[in-house]
Amino acid sequence: MEIQELIQRFSGSTDRQCKAIFSTIFIIGNRLQTLFDHNIPEITLKQFMLLSVIRQSKEPLTFTESGKLLGCSRQNIKKLAYALEKKGFVDVKKKENDIRAFQICPTKKCGQYFETVFFSYQKDLNHLFEIYTDEEIQQLFRLMMKLYDGTDHLEQKLRKEKTREKKQLSLQKGDAHE
Repeated sequence: MEIQELIQRFSGSTDRQCKAIFSTIFIIGNRLQTLFDHNIPEITLKQFMLLSVIRQSKEPLTFTESGKLLGCSRQNIKKLAYALEKKGFVDVKKKENDIRAFQICPTKKCGQYFETVFFSYQKDLNHLFEIYTDEEIQQLFRLMMKLYDGTDHLEQKLRKEKTREKKQLSLQKGDAHE
């Protein structure tokens, strides 16, 4: 089966297009990760994204803060951070005012890496988007930002449902003990 056949199959209704958009986000994410993992020297795309986020931050970020920004768990960030620490790109330190929290601090090697490798990454990124007009990029940007809102909306719904389920379970357990 070819991608064009799938596009044709899912273009019939809004419901089918929503399913196709959802699937496409994951497929494109996987494809881009594979492409960049093979073309970014020394580190993976996920490690590169973590380095990018910590470099942009004015203060060192904790595992939890980094996870929120990158949309993944504290445990995933911890794994990425320690892998980057072994390679000399970051230092992982206990946070001064909260000894339970760890901060990720970029090293000199991280700065040097971005001075040399970022140009290549930027070239690939430009190549990815050169088929779009400025207007299409602006439209895609607005829609992707709106997708964040949709994701937040879904998270809130699922959190409420989970809270409701816990309350019901707790009430059921209380009834069973009487």
